[in-house]
Amino acid sequence: MNTDWEQFTYDVTDGKANGKILFQPRILCWYSDKVFAHESLGEFEGLSLSGIYKKLDLCNRIYDYGACIQRVVEDKRIKHSIVQLSPQEREFRIEMPVGDLTMRLYKNESNGGEFFSKWWVENEDDLCAYTYYEEASDWKFYPEIYAQLRKEWGKTGAPTLYLPRTSIMHAYLDTMGVENATYALCDIPDRMEKYFAALRASHDRYIDVLNRHPEFRLINFGDNLHCRLLPDEYFEKYILPDYLHRTARLHAAGKFVTSHWDGDTKSILKYARSTGLDGIEAITPKPQGDVTLEEIKEALGDKMFLVDGIAAILFAAPYTEEQLFEQVHELIRLFGEKLILGISDEMASFGDMERLKKVKKLVDEYNAEKDREARL
Repeated sequence: MNTDWEQFTYDVTDGKANGKILFQPRILCWYSDKVFAHESLGEFEGLSLSGIYKKLDLCNRIYDYGACIQRVVEDKRIKHSIVQLSPQEREFRIEMPVGDLTMRLYKNESNGGEFFSKWWVENEDDLCAYTYYEEASDWKFYPEIYAQLRKEWGKTGAPTLYLPRTSIMHAYLDTMGVENATYALCDIPDRMEKYFAALRASHDRYIDVLNRHPEFRLINFGDNLHCRLLPDEYFEKYILPDYLHRTARLHAAGKFVTSHWDGDTKSILKYARSTGLDGIEAITPKPQGDVTLEEIKEALGDKMFLVDGIAAILFAAPYTEEQLFEQVHELIRLFGEKLILGISDEMASFGDMERLKKVKKLVDEYNAEKDREARL
């Protein structure tokens, strides 16, 4: 019988796990890349992603639940459409009284993902139109989607949600791209501030919906923060105020709140304890990222959780199993009960599932010893 990983997740986040460690590796990249390439899944052939977690008796961080809350636009004058321009490219269109917007996505050749071939916002008129769109947007919970996901995943993890990206990260990654957003911040700062204000108000409406649903206790800001995009001035002006506002509202409703920081994080770690967050997900340590585990521990202190922590590249050659286990032991030593152990960021398609099983065995043995200590 599989473990009740949902309850164990809450025990850990509530500080009631008696020092035991939750191992919560994300393997979606490994799975989806192999399916896309028509490669064998080996012993997992024919299984869904949830089926693999159940077979391994592993806990997942189930971000699929993000589909339960979706954008709605009641203004009938605003119309959405999608046009297939070619087998590789789709165009998304929004028709509005203030002007139309278009965005195009192009299929990757190496995996099932897509990248922007045209951003929503490429000039000031587009920015005005997108601001109008956010002002007209609301959010709705869909119980039928929630029920479907509960049936699929069961107790394989706890329902978990991403919030839409905050202000400047939304501009960088969702609407404008880094280059367009950087120029706009310099050339039309007042217009960008109006766009950011519309985003914050829209995301507050999202939080209104979220806070009415106690079944969603674990919330992440899916910002993908990367220090090379965020000089101190931008972090202090845009990220910190948004985080403090969001975390105050979410904590008032009893939520456990993290944010996704990956890539290089060295220069922004100094802000970690000022954000109001309960923990940070996916900080990538050396030999993959730009920080040591000791630097991460110093930044997070004794109250914040580290979520993940194992450099993804350690799950494959040329790195050895000994290097992988050494990092796992060091993570447990440094962070203890403030650790949700996982992969920073995900296991790649060339990652070794046997190594993942061995990390699970290591954690299971550690937890069994904690149980023995508690009985003495």
